[in-house]
Amino acid sequence: MPHRNKTGPMESDPSLLDFAFWITVGAILLLVVLSGFFSGSETALTASSRGKLRSQADRGNRGAEAALRLTEDSERMIGAVLLGNNLVNILAASLATALFTRLFGESGVALATLVMTAVVLVFAEVLPKTYAITRPESAAARVARPLGLVVRVFAPVVAAVRWLVGGILRLFGVRTDPDTHILSLHEEIAGALALGHAEGTVEKEHRDRLLGALDLSERTVEEIMRHRSQIETIDADAPPREIVEQCIASTHTRLPVYRGDPENIVGVVHIRDLWREADRLLREAGGDYAALDGLQVVDVARPPYFVPETTPLDEQMRQFLHRRAHFALVVDEYGALHGLITLEDILEEIVGEIEDEFDAELSPSLQHTGGGELEVDGAMTIRDLNRATDWNLPDEEANTIAGLVIHEAQSIPAEGQVFNFHGCRFEVLERQDNRLTRLRVRRL
Repeated sequence: MPHRNKTGPMESDPSLLDFAFWITVGAILLLVVLSGFFSGSETALTASSRGKLRSQADRGNRGAEAALRLTEDSERMIGAVLLGNNLVNILAASLATALFTRLFGESGVALATLVMTAVVLVFAEVLPKTYAITRPESAAARVARPLGLVVRVFAPVVAAVRWLVGGILRLFGVRTDPDTHILSLHEEIAGALALGHAEGTVEKEHRDRLLGALDLSERTVEEIMRHRSQIETIDADAPPREIVEQCIASTHTRLPVYRGDPENIVGVVHIRDLWREADRLLREAGGDYAALDGLQVVDVARPPYFVPETTPLDEQMRQFLHRRAHFALVVDEYGALHGLITLEDILEEIVGEIEDEFDAELSPSLQHTGGGELEVDGAMTIRDLNRATDWNLPDEEANTIAGLVIHEAQSIPAEGQVFNFHGCRFEVLERQDNRLTRLRVRRL
């Protein structure tokens, strides 16, 4: 009987190391490189800062400009990357399985799985993604143009996949909006600031200022205006000398002028205009102070500027700058006087309290009394208390601390009453008429 060779498939069989073998090995290596390209591209484009890319594009970097165009439709870009990545990974695994099966028989399937898992993990996932996350903008600029070609080639397939996925989701009652981003730019910046503050890399003052600027579009004039009960006004029918004395004693440079009803505002007088008119009268009278009796405050008052209480703060600031005005009267939906707002009030929402040497000495709105307790002015806004203490009291139903207590109590509490809500203890210390003027607050 002839002797049969029982050596394994790998041993000295020249047919196994033919040209097709090396072509297959080369194809697998190329597919692993393409897989690394897709993996790194996805990480680079999603981790890169659009602000930095825009800065580079403005300096003439065409790669950064191409990266910006790709990230404008991130869903299509990620769809093309996932399609290409899965395509090359599956093809590489299939070729490796066929190659190892040819070399090692049935055991080649398991061996191909182990080898390809290690190769793809190290060279097609971890390595390119680590590089991309280390230099996201540089990597994004390099891969943007070749990836843009891939996105255009795969666009029909990606569109079909998106349509199919949308149809499947609609079967389960889920509606997708292609124009809606998972995180808006505002939320991304706010989250980055909060994370930076928690890690100690962003100071609280810097965080508050940046968040204050971001929140201007989310807040309205009503939230920060001075209520009409706190407005200092001038009676147009009062004796001129009393008006002059009132203006001298006032800490404000602009005062509303009313006639008859305090809510019937007929103008706003600027102290400089008043002094200019008084100086003219005195000069014409040769210094006789009796000439001040002829002063007509309405004649020097400027027309009042009224704004709705629902105006966003960023829009109101633009209006102030456009009109070159710093002072506006706030009216409610019925046209009734509700309060006043100044440009300084809006700026204080960004930079904090602004005081000068003419501001009246007022008792502090917030005092630490020890034991974790705070004494706060009832008119202090919830937002200011949250900023000062890093608390999260809700301000949807009320703007001030007193308003929050009244809203939760569903009544106007008496002095000494205590309430527990939103994780805090509120005690009413002082009440004037229907206003809660002083409260003690502490965290539970």
